Amino acid sequence: MAEADPYRVLGVGKDASDAEIKRAFRKKARQFHPDRNPDDAGAEAKFKQVQAAHDKIGTAESRREYDQQQQMANMFGGGRGGVNFGNMGGGFEDVLGQMFSGGMRGGMGGNPFGARSGHRTTSQRASRPKGSDIKVSIDITVAEAEQGGTFSFTFKRLKPNSMGTMEPKTVTMKTKLEPGVKHGTIKRMKGQGHDHPEGDAGDVLLTIRIDAGEGRYWDGDNLIQEVQTAYSTLMLGGKVEVKLPSGKQGLLTVSPNTRVGDRRRMSGAGIQGGDLDLEFILLESEDLSVKQKKALEKLRETGL
Repeated sequence: MAEADPYRVLGVGKDASDAEIKRAFRKKARQFHPDRNPDDAGAEAKFKQVQAAHDKIGTAESRREYDQQQQMANMFGGGRGGVNFGNMGGGFEDVLGQMFSGGMRGGMGGNPFGARSGHRTTSQRASRPKGSDIKVSIDITVAEAEQGGTFSFTFKRLKPNSMGTMEPKTVTMKTKLEPGVKHGTIKRMKGQGHDHPEGDAGDVLLTIRIDAGEGRYWDGDNLIQEVQTAYSTLMLGGKVEVKLPSGKQGLLTVSPNTRVGDRRRMSGAGIQGGDLDLEFILLESEDLSVKQKKALEKLRETGL
């Protein structure tokens, strides 16, 4: 059975920040915790699945390892788990052929990188093979995005060793971000990707992720802020307090018959002057008072 995608289990996108993943885990773990769902085998199974997802991507280090293992596996035609570069055996040239765009030239013989020709035509030189690109991400805060600066990030890169075979090596690089960098910006760093034994190195594609803060998340380029709203307010209308990314607080008018998931856009109220979508979600109460329970019983009698 294929392993569940941890991003899908936690309900976040692959471009979510590490902080967003932690918040999603806490929310899911609380939802399916056995103490809140006694004798519920389904909830227990989901709780274990959420825990397993957290083990894979719950920390920056484990997430980087998981993402790069998935990238390696995809380069080698799919499959589960990571790639063992230390024990490729006689199929090494086949693996390289899948990994490197342009493939491998000539017969392999005793040289795992193939025989190198001493003469190249103009067209051959123009179409040199290239190693695969590396996709990596870096998380920054809203303040760091506004101020810019120099930031470090770490990834694994395939490079040839002294034995003439390819092996992954940990690389740390620095990048300079201009003030006001946008969420989702991709920086291409030429020649910093996986090496190719007979050609040029690929590139590094660095994605900038901005942590939007508690109760907010990115939907592509759109910043979403969750607005917890009581069911009675959703149905009857009313007002709910909202704190914007700028720190300003105010009362938001809720129209009658508002549904969970409805959004309202506030132009210029997001990060760096961008738009903000307010998304209504149901306010969940951990513990109900006796009065609230009685009110719910009466609602149930009326069909609500």
